[in-house]
Amino acid sequence: MGAWTPRAVGSPAGSIGPVLEDRKAAILSAVVEEYIDTAQPVGSARIAGSGDVGVSAATVRNELANLEEQGYLVQPHTSAGRVPTEKAYRFFVDRMDGPGPLDAADREQVQAFFRRSHREMEQMLSDTSSLLSDLTGSAAVVLAPDRDHQEVRSVQVVGLTRDLALLVLVMANGTVEKHTLELTGPSADPSEATLAIAAAHLSAALIGHSLSAVPGTPVTGDDKVDAVLAVVSGILEARTESADRAFVGGTSRVAEAFGEVERVRQVLDVLERQFIVVTMIRDVIDRGMSVAIGTETGIEPLADCSLVVAPYEIDGEAAGSIGVLGPTRMDYSQALATVAVVGRRLGDRLTEG
Repeated sequence: MGAWTPRAVGSPAGSIGPVLEDRKAAILSAVVEEYIDTAQPVGSARIAGSGDVGVSAATVRNELANLEEQGYLVQPHTSAGRVPTEKAYRFFVDRMDGPGPLDAADREQVQAFFRRSHREMEQMLSDTSSLLSDLTGSAAVVLAPDRDHQEVRSVQVVGLTRDLALLVLVMANGTVEKHTLELTGPSADPSEATLAIAAAHLSAALIGHSLSAVPGTPVTGDDKVDAVLAVVSGILEARTESADRAFVGGTSRVAEAFGEVERVRQVLDVLERQFIVVTMIRDVIDRGMSVAIGTETGIEPLADCSLVVAPYEIDGEAAGSIGVLGPTRMDYSQALATVAVVGRRLGDRLTEG
């Protein structure tokens, strides 16, 4: 996953303005933490009474006013406390030492999830997005591994029942994919010899090639074999179409996070658009960021959202990404810890096959 560097959490160096003096930094961090916890505007008395900053309420009031002038805080109305701005969240995240440890219960949930058998890669990726959502309380996204440079090492076709078989693909990076073949009509009830012949022709056609550049379906002249090969061809075509697929879990959490119906609709609309989700996550990672806050996502409907992402590796090479999308007042430490642990375990599991 790479060593932690505070700047890698957020945006390029120099984007948050001058460094705040220690007292202002402590007060601002306390405001952000309090707002994340309560979702209520934070007053000076609350910060002074917490004992975390060690100054009087009057001093806190003065510092809050200064922080507001500098664009870190806003005051919804005159008598209310302050609310952090995007600039405040950026300062808060960039000041973090790194992902905190995942608590014991969450860690056990992750371990139990990856101890289970998962029938097919796509189902595991979908289930992983649901796991991330359950752990963080936010919508979650898992991008399928990059398949452009993965060559096929081995092909097997195994009969299960009269109308089911299993296609097993072993990739050059050690990934094992399993695809269920539904055999109906001419392909139904194949003999072991038919499946063996089909596997041999598939091996000749696929081994040494990446599945994004699969040659045409082989034709043998044997109707039974060709029927099985046609089913496999359909599976591989569908697989290629989903090569950049984003598995999204926990969309129901969006309604819980945002009270405004129109904002909920806009966020859900973004999550339903596969190309936008894939492009957004890849762009954030390409910029060397682990957290994109508000406008940093580059998508206007997500101006009130933050995206926390982590890559995962297969056999030591970057393969895909995972992320959680929630309101800007999300628990960043917990989200960073979760994507780090789940990303590492997902990569380990895909490497094992």
